[in-house]
Amino acid sequence: MFDAFRQDLTYAVRGLRTRPGFAAAVALTLGLGIGANAAMFSLVDRLLFRPPPLMPDPGTAHRVYLFQTFRGTERANGSHQYARYTDLAQWSTSFSNSAGYTERELAVGVGDAAREMQIGIVSASFFSFFDAPAVLGRYFTAAEDMPPLGTPVAVLSYAFWQTQYGGRRDALGSTVQIGPVLYTVIGVAPRAFVGLWPDQPPAAFIPITSYAGAASASLTLRSSWWKTYQWGWMSMIMRRKPGVSIAAASADLTNAFQKSFETQLVENPRNTPASLARPHAVVASILSERGPNESSVAKVATWVGGVALIVLLIACANVANLLLARALRRRREIAIRLALGVSRARLLSQLLTESVLLALLGGTAGVLVAQWGGSALRAAFLPGTAQSSVVGDTRTLLFAGAAALGAGLLTGLASILQWRRADLTSDLKAGAREGTFHRSRARAALLVLQGALSVMLLVGAGLFVRSLHKVQALRLGYDVDPVLLVNLNMRGIKLDSARKVDLRTRLLETARTIPGVTHASTQSSVPFWSTWSVGLYVAGIDSVNKLGEFDLNAVSPEFFATLGTRIVRGRGIEAGDTQQAPRAMVVSEAMSKTLWPAADPIGQCVKIVADTMPCTYVVGIAENIKASALNNDPGLYYYLPSAQFSPQTGGLVIRTAGNASAQMATVRRRLQREMPGASYVTITPFGDIVGSQTRSWQLGATMFVVFGALALALAAIGLYSVIAYNVVQRTHEMGVRVALGAQVGDVVRLVVAEGLRVGVMGVAIGTGIALAAGRWVRPLLFEESPRDPAVFAFVAIVLLAVAVLASWIPARRAARVDPNQALRGE
Repeated sequence: MFDAFRQDLTYAVRGLRTRPGFAAAVALTLGLGIGANAAMFSLVDRLLFRPPPLMPDPGTAHRVYLFQTFRGTERANGSHQYARYTDLAQWSTSFSNSAGYTERELAVGVGDAAREMQIGIVSASFFSFFDAPAVLGRYFTAAEDMPPLGTPVAVLSYAFWQTQYGGRRDALGSTVQIGPVLYTVIGVAPRAFVGLWPDQPPAAFIPITSYAGAASASLTLRSSWWKTYQWGWMSMIMRRKPGVSIAAASADLTNAFQKSFETQLVENPRNTPASLARPHAVVASILSERGPNESSVAKVATWVGGVALIVLLIACANVANLLLARALRRRREIAIRLALGVSRARLLSQLLTESVLLALLGGTAGVLVAQWGGSALRAAFLPGTAQSSVVGDTRTLLFAGAAALGAGLLTGLASILQWRRADLTSDLKAGAREGTFHRSRARAALLVLQGALSVMLLVGAGLFVRSLHKVQALRLGYDVDPVLLVNLNMRGIKLDSARKVDLRTRLLETARTIPGVTHASTQSSVPFWSTWSVGLYVAGIDSVNKLGEFDLNAVSPEFFATLGTRIVRGRGIEAGDTQQAPRAMVVSEAMSKTLWPAADPIGQCVKIVADTMPCTYVVGIAENIKASALNNDPGLYYYLPSAQFSPQTGGLVIRTAGNASAQMATVRRRLQREMPGASYVTITPFGDIVGSQTRSWQLGATMFVVFGALALALAAIGLYSVIAYNVVQRTHEMGVRVALGAQVGDVVRLVVAEGLRVGVMGVAIGTGIALAAGRWVRPLLFEESPRDPAVFAFVAIVLLAVAVLASWIPARRAARVDPNQALRGE
């Protein structure tokens, strides 16, 4: 068997060396398909399949999601209060271990050397979920992770230990400032340990209680943060005991959650009762993108993975057509070998070996394509994550090898099916033309398949492009590109109320003096980032909260000019809205129609925080803004003067005359001079915040267009090669037609009609499949019907035009056939 395989391999290599152009065309075609799939597999694998490094038995480890019904809508919440975490751990019996965790970007270091880095904030039990003993020192213990303040100890990541400490052992016992707290280094994690964040590895790990103890000070919860249910900020993982099913674990956790929910109602009786909230818990995959809160980016990545598979199928169909054409040219050779006694099984083995060898060459090219394309995909789908090499990824390489082997078997199947019933007698007697029509039906079927698959991809591209166009044309209620967001990171610097107000006033005045800055304002809420709401009381309305959730923003007078939000009626916040002036507010159009549907909102009285507070009067109506969702956002938003309702928190928004991103460094340097002590400012382009909301449509449009164009190119090349080959095979026929008086146009129409028939059949089949698949892609679109006739019509025209063009080139060649040469050649 080994000798036979070696001979087959030698024969295949020799045959490919004689036709290097053919081998290169096949390898490149398969390389594009395999490379696209390997790159997408690398991405989808990290999102949906690859378990966290060094975690044993990841199937028994779960993230915890708590469900509640709010105003008729059930929501899954993955962020919990510390008190909830201890309740669930204490009152459930189906789990052997539980841990709390979160990740934050905190400043590490002091002075000019301070840099914001990802920090893993975890309970002491978190490390027991992994088989990752410390390479130096130890991990922190439960005794060091006790509320209210915990112990300021830190475990460094291996990478941070190497880069910042040079791998020195004397790093143990040293101190490093993380956020506002000075931590003592007690250990170093192993090289591969990244917790639950493989794409954004933390620089260090700190106790969850030490972080919460410092962070809660600014939330007026310091004396009770670990035993109240007001601050939901951390997530939770649990490991099932052996023999406990997922359903039983979820039921047990639901009982614990319901008991905890009743305890919360004792603390705050005004909360929604359990009969309406219907609280229940679910244990889901340890991978967040496989949980109930899967992001739209992960959904798009899954669809694009399917699109990449379609591209591979088109590439395989193209290669199968090339192999069929090559097999037809080798008919006499194959027939002679069969006549000399070669068994059909051995012959098919040789053909299969050749196709697999070609696929492996394509797989090698595909790995190179994936190495380049994978970086681009990761930058698009997982921005800001650590780069990784496809060549060094064993799982991706195994997938690429399996894809190459599958492609080789699939493409070789065409030749095997053709020669399995070869007619030895006719093939020995026949010229190259005989039987061409019968054998070309398989090639035509492959062409129709390529056309149909291309239609599906192009329809998807059209739908996503239309969705993206509608998203970009959507009026958000504010401008995005010229705006910068300024956040203040105090790092434990204590300021009283007067000094906080003074700091923000000084920063505001400084910002207005920076060249290129046209407007600046304070803010307390940021669309799509942070929200803030308090109780509202309006005469004649029993409960304002039942009408929706009303978000507020405390701003200074230039806010509307800074953001570009239009005042529809009345006025905006003005410099005269001081503590001594009557309380004023500006409401959105949606809020005005919700609270006063039949009355003039201007001058209406609203009491804020408590019913005993003095009236705040509506002085203006602003256009609706998108603050929580691009579609179905209720727009219930209002604005208060920061001079009258100062939250003493929040930062600034700055409007620049040019590109906001280009002004970031200048703005940060100038404002940093005004910050006290170790505190600092961070500058974020507003476009980065809002852009994250449109990223799924941008990715969908980009990826579908790229893969759709690639599929269309492959289909066009396949159609051209088949038509050109048929023209060569029919040279004698064309010569006879011309000799009998056929005109150039007649010959061209004859050949083009063949390609057009294939295109029409591909459009018809592809359109039917795309219409059937529309209901699954609908959730990923934005205000776009998956059956948009304009998209389907455009795709049909494009594919038919490509079919005509791919046929016209060989048709012109056929029309120039010299009848004398054609007949004499026969």
